[in-house]
Amino acid sequence: MSGLPGDNQDSAADAEQIAICSARGCPAPARWALLWNNPKIHTPDREKTWLACDEHRDSLTDFLSRRGFFRRYEPLSD
Repeated sequence: MSGLPGDNQDSAADAEQIAICSARGCPAPARWALLWNNPKIHTPDREKTWLACDEHRDSLTDFLSRRGFFRRYEPLSD
């Protein structure tokens, strides 16, 4: 999910520690965790997580809400 250029190991390790927005093609750091569940395939206690930057939080929330999957969002801690 990093999608960052470069092939040195330090860059790869740094990229793995940076949470990136789940919106297609967005390279921005994530600031929000969107928690969701598809009741047709997940047990009620299971929560899946998408990550969102400030710009995409509302659109990703809307996408999940229209399908009845959205539960809540929480800020990612630094």
